[in-house]
Amino acid sequence: MRSPLPLALVALLHTIVFHVSVSSSVSHPTKRDYDSYDYFVLEHDPTVPLRDVLDTLNLELVEQAGQLRDHWLLRRPRHAGIHSREVEVLDALVRKRSLDPTLYSYKPEILRISRSVKHLARQIPRKRVKRDDSLLREPQAGDWTNMTSKVIAEREGITDPLFGDQWHLVNDENPVHMVNVAPVWDMGITGEGIISALVDDGLDFESDDLAPNFDADNSYDFNLHVPLPKPMLFDDHHGTRCAGQIAAVKNDVCGVGIAYDSKVAGIRILSGPISDVDEAAALNYGFQNTSIYSCSWGPSDDGRSMEGPSYLIQKAVVNGILNGRGGKGSIFVFASGNGAAQGDQCNFDGYTNSIYSVTVSAVDFKGLHPYYSEPCAANMVVSYSSGSGKHIVTTDVGKNKCSHSHGGTSAAAPNAVGILALALSIRPDLTWRDIQYLCVRTAKMINPDDPDWEDTASGRRFSYKYGYGSLDAYAFVTAAQDWELVKPQAWLHTTPIQINNGTMTLEGNLSGGEAIVPGGVTSKTTVTSDMLQATNFETLEHVTIKVWIQHTRRGDVEVGLTSPNGVKSVLAARRKLDADKNGFPGWTFMTVKHWEENPIGDWTIRVSDQGTEDQSGSFLGWQMTLWGSCVDPSHAETFVLADPDTPFPPPADPYDIPPPPTPSATRTKTHPKPTEHLPGDHGTAEGEADKPAFSSAQNDAAEPTASAPAESETMAPTADEGWFPGMYNLVANSKWFFGAMGGVVLFGAAGGAYFLWRRRAARRAQYKSIANDEMSMSAFDGRRGRAAGTKELYDAFGEVSDDEYADEETGLRQPLAQHPELGFHSGFLDDDERPQPLYTDEPNERDLRRETGASRSADGSKSPSSADGSWEHADPS
Repeated sequence: MRSPLPLALVALLHTIVFHVSVSSSVSHPTKRDYDSYDYFVLEHDPTVPLRDVLDTLNLELVEQAGQLRDHWLLRRPRHAGIHSREVEVLDALVRKRSLDPTLYSYKPEILRISRSVKHLARQIPRKRVKRDDSLLREPQAGDWTNMTSKVIAEREGITDPLFGDQWHLVNDENPVHMVNVAPVWDMGITGEGIISALVDDGLDFESDDLAPNFDADNSYDFNLHVPLPKPMLFDDHHGTRCAGQIAAVKNDVCGVGIAYDSKVAGIRILSGPISDVDEAAALNYGFQNTSIYSCSWGPSDDGRSMEGPSYLIQKAVVNGILNGRGGKGSIFVFASGNGAAQGDQCNFDGYTNSIYSVTVSAVDFKGLHPYYSEPCAANMVVSYSSGSGKHIVTTDVGKNKCSHSHGGTSAAAPNAVGILALALSIRPDLTWRDIQYLCVRTAKMINPDDPDWEDTASGRRFSYKYGYGSLDAYAFVTAAQDWELVKPQAWLHTTPIQINNGTMTLEGNLSGGEAIVPGGVTSKTTVTSDMLQATNFETLEHVTIKVWIQHTRRGDVEVGLTSPNGVKSVLAARRKLDADKNGFPGWTFMTVKHWEENPIGDWTIRVSDQGTEDQSGSFLGWQMTLWGSCVDPSHAETFVLADPDTPFPPPADPYDIPPPPTPSATRTKTHPKPTEHLPGDHGTAEGEADKPAFSSAQNDAAEPTASAPAESETMAPTADEGWFPGMYNLVANSKWFFGAMGGVVLFGAAGGAYFLWRRRAARRAQYKSIANDEMSMSAFDGRRGRAAGTKELYDAFGEVSDDEYADEETGLRQPLAQHPELGFHSGFLDDDERPQPLYTDEPNERDLRRETGASRSADGSKSPSSADGSWEHADPS
């Protein structure tokens, strides 16, 4: 009889089969079922068999977590019987608590398993926000400034019918303001061989404008977990429009893309809740073939939010930077955000506020700053989008549909992606940092008299609104042709500075610190040449500042950093709508304003507030990190991301983290659709070029003042000022203000008298309704038809918005009407056309509901919930 295989060999074979079976399932992620299962992501030490961990914790293996090595997606049934011991162990590992040895009869096995768990995080679906609707160039050889779109179309063989309307490509009215791509095309450079992924709400791969350039192999739908990212919801048009800007083909449909011979992939994440593991996998999907990830989304642009990617998503981004494109690094392009009208700033968004992102803001048709485009110290460049009477014309969802209403910083980012694709098509060896260097060095200054421009130590000028300027395709591509690759990355972490015993527990509880007094609190850290030498550091690029600040009203806090050369970065300016009481528990700010500056000397941070009597706070501490290029590439190190969930001050050994006494809470985040905060007049409102992004008091980052800074009248209007950009300044003049108020009162009195007369007249006539009249009272009910005059007033604020469905051929707004699946009544479109009662003496059920407050409208009143309960219509508050 044959002897059995040794047990060790059996175990080895089992492990090999196990890992082979796992690796074979990675290419197409498994569909999630969050109603039936709890999902976890495990970072695992492979020295302990993964099967032992699964068996001990009673978890099922789903698949590898995207492209992250030794990261696994696990699950357990939500309603199945689970032993309390397994629950205790799992919860302890998730919350980083020490295990109670008295609970377990097999303590050695439990401890062995726990030591192999580097990180364990429960997965909760979240929603991301699209940033839709919400260059300057020098004359080159051939005098392209004097060439009209018609001449260029003939020269380049472009027959697309709307090419003449694509002013961002060739601006016939303002030829100095366009991306200047025609001379690049004339060189035969059209983006061939480059794939850009639209991480968005889908991509209409059946569109005649996109089908020839669609890359199915590197596309995936992470909302439905199916291979093709087909737009399904009524407002899933954002990704298709952005894709058209990049790679719409030369044909007889709509217009052309900037890199019209490049490929586009669709990665759908924005059409429903998404968990961290799926978002992380999305940002690494196809990362060996895909060069650029176009991301026109992020946390809500409401002037209240402060949110960034989780640890798992950060790891995926770093993984893309280190391993994407064969080690040259994935390129992440993020739209800065559309919340400037709410006082929002892109430094409060952890995606745009990252050293790994090319953050892009917007300028409009006239080269002016649109009042929706967010300023911040992380802005690298700008590109063209809606404003001053124009939108971006591009492809739309449908076989041969076109959009005339695209805009916001959402449209600025894909323009940048198209330019980067052109450069990569001739220099595919450019790393992610080479791309950023080229952005900084070739961007064109726009509106040089704008007071927001400031000198930097490197001799360039920087603006919180424009970054280093507008991207110019010709300047970028020609510079890329002869570009010498930069050396590998280096970094220098300064010693964390604890102020007056300021501490933060692992749970986020803040205590101690120095009270923020009038004039603010300052602190310094010194960088020496010895420190640079010890870290192999040569040239400065990004600066990140991690702060621990306690405050009863976060929006009152201002943070500024001053370099040894006197260059000041505003990291956080006042946000009027941000009433959060949690302060800044280890938030990281980033600035590109010190690019290529000599970092040796004292760096000074100043934290101040508005000096409001009933609001106060304290500054607990901070840490600065310098990022740049190394001196000696042979001694370059590989960056390893540390777990951000650490106490302050952090322990000397990052793995020696004390356990928290109680578990930390987790909550599900809901984000509105990206048009939630983009004003309806984003395409028609005139831009500006004469206002600093932040007041002068805020810019004095390291100069304490005797009193709190006054409110700046140059700030963009926030939501509490209304959508009228000039109204805030109007009320400052009492004569105009009281005159206007008097007019409103007189108008209201006259209107009231008129309606009272009509009501009494109706009672005398003893009738209940008039079937055919010029105006129906239903026009005053927000759920039904609207009087023609009301519609005209609404239209005065802008063209068709991207958050409404519109017929691009007729220009008629058709909000949701053509989508019966949303549950509207069958006569929704007919309310203004069929006879309606003018009024009735006997109130109907709807009138009673309105008078008793049973339903409200968006201005604070209740409103009916969406018929299907879908998240896109949910109240963002």
